[in-house]
Amino acid sequence: MDGGDVDMAAAETNEAVPELDDMKNRLKEMEDEAAALREMQAKVEKEMGSVQDPGASAAASQANREEVDSRSVFVGNVDYSCTPEEVQQHFQACGTVNRVTIRSDKYGQPKGYAYVEFLEPEAVQEALLLNESELHGRQLKITAKRTNLPGMKQFRARRPSPYMGFPPRGATMPPYLFSPYGYGKVLRYRMPMRYSPYG
Repeated sequence: MDGGDVDMAAAETNEAVPELDDMKNRLKEMEDEAAALREMQAKVEKEMGSVQDPGASAAASQANREEVDSRSVFVGNVDYSCTPEEVQQHFQACGTVNRVTIRSDKYGQPKGYAYVEFLEPEAVQEALLLNESELHGRQLKITAKRTNLPGMKQFRARRPSPYMGFPPRGATMPPYLFSPYGYGKVLRYRMPMRYSPYG
């Protein structure tokens, strides 16, 4: 019986050795493939120049954005039924149009303005001469596109409205009375003073 057990164990190890060798070979092939892919990726990144630090890439993208904006114009009062091809034809005389962007809201309806990007910066001056020209019966408002600075959002403080919400604590606002006839001056009603028995 002991001899039979030894023979079975030897047979199992003989069968397991080729499977183990196959697995080791496949693992080595996969590691070689992964190393080759990493090498190719590093080569592509080096060629593309994306191995820069984030600050430099942000500055480069900001400079690129400013360069694109210097070749672009803002077109206001664009008809809602106007297509980008029609806007492109309108500005074709100024220079080569690279891109036309008609902004739309979240429902896909046009907002009534567009941006036109040219290939040459000189075309912007020609496009500005088309200010107040007509397209689809509407007078266009054309200005040079400005570059938005990140983090510099225009904040407008809201004034408190006497008609919305509660008045600020400590402020007393007299009620307004209107003429019963619907015209005339607005009259202010003064609250009578309360007399205190203590003085």
